[in-house]
Amino acid sequence: MSELIGVVHDGSVATVVLDRPAKLNALTKAMWRELGAAIDTLSADDALRCIIVRGAGEKAFSPGNDIGEFATERANKAQAIGYGAVMHSTARSLAVCRHPLVAQIHGLCVGGGLEIAALCDLRICGTSSRFGAPIKNLGLVMAYAEMAPLVALVGRAVTLELLLEGRILDAVEAKEKGLVTRVVPDADVAAEARATAQSIADGAPLVARWHKKFARRLADPRPLTAAEEDECFDCFDTEDFRTGYAAFLAKTKPEFRGR
Repeated sequence: MSELIGVVHDGSVATVVLDRPAKLNALTKAMWRELGAAIDTLSADDALRCIIVRGAGEKAFSPGNDIGEFATERANKAQAIGYGAVMHSTARSLAVCRHPLVAQIHGLCVGGGLEIAALCDLRICGTSSRFGAPIKNLGLVMAYAEMAPLVALVGRAVTLELLLEGRILDAVEAKEKGLVTRVVPDADVAAEARATAQSIADGAPLVARWHKKFARRLADPRPLTAAEEDECFDCFDTEDFRTGYAAFLAKTKPEFRGR
């Protein structure tokens, strides 16, 4: 990718880096676009089993969108609609990514950074991490597509607490409210995120993809179809099931192939 979004491969785990440390990884329109492209490419890669998303350095995941860009990219409604289209396209890419997403959160995770983290499946942060969306102070609203992942994650009440009060939560309160999955010492965030990704990668990849798909579908109030109910049993015809079942009986570690 470009200098704005980095992608590093380590076996079956890829790490996507919001790479603008001089600005605490503040997001630009170009970064949103390139992040979406990176996630789309990785989602299509069957060799991958997990993706870590992080900000460069250890000061911030991201403080949100770069306010300095507003004068040229979000100065009026017409420009904001175009900017929003890029953001929302990337949000969709994150939401439908086939592989599990782990947010590795150092320091500040605010605004658009929080929106990205909310779209990940697991969020691991350090004790000094901070979370919020104080956009009321900018006279901005969080659009439906941006608010929906937060509401799905922590509910309407917590989302409105963040937006109406503009509060910044510490890691302990963020964990209590369901914003993060796990809080560890700051020095252990990277190792914990990598160990989590490896634990996911060691499992059957088809199963991880099915579980993500099923969880998304259960958020849809429509009744499940017969075909959807039937898909829950497709795993029994996979090589991975036979491998896992045999390894369990033999008390050995399974080597899944994603078939």
